Amino acid sequence: MSTRPILYSFRRCPYAMRARMALLVSETPVRLREVVLRDKPEEMIEVSPKATVPVLVLDDGQVIDESLAIMRWALAANDPLGWLVDVDASIDLIAEADSGFKDNLDRYKYPTRYDGVDPHEQRDAGLEFLKKLDGMIADDGQILGTGARLADYAIFPFVRQFANTDRDWFDQQPLPALHPWLEGHLASEAFANVMAKYPQWKTGDTEPVFADAAFEGA
Repeated sequence: MSTRPILYSFRRCPYAMRARMALLVSETPVRLREVVLRDKPEEMIEVSPKATVPVLVLDDGQVIDESLAIMRWALAANDPLGWLVDVDASIDLIAEADSGFKDNLDRYKYPTRYDGVDPHEQRDAGLEFLKKLDGMIADDGQILGTGARLADYAIFPFVRQFANTDRDWFDQQPLPALHPWLEGHLASEAFANVMAKYPQWKTGDTEPVFADAAFEGA
């Protein structure tokens, strides 16, 4: 009998959030191992020495330790909501978010980790990417204009993190399309499901099953 894949995850990590969302909507049950970053399990480090979440260990021992690769693996098997429509456009935009915007976000949120960084300059640089997204969001409220796609779900956890760094400032920015886009995703059933709390997993603990039930809506 096949066993379920193992997912090493951390609830508040944006990369892990987007991986869990794809596993949820693709109806791919996994054995969840919730990680505490200051106390990472040896089992995770053994299969993925870079020791970052998420890490997915498949039944055959294959390891997928990039969040976007986990998303595409899950959705390739089952994509009931059409997240992979316009996938090339999604991938290009995600690459932009994961590089320049993520660099700005890290230096804005954690300026003491970097030498000679002005967090306000980094915030303003990140805002330029958000303005681009704001201009792309169409009348139906999603980035690529034809319903929520891979880009929306892969990017919004990082926009959430950017917004929460200084919510008062963020709420004052003239982003008339992006504000409701973000709020819509934050209020979605999918996000509520992936943000459920689980205790830290330790060797020998029972593994809760994540994404065990069919999911019907975003």
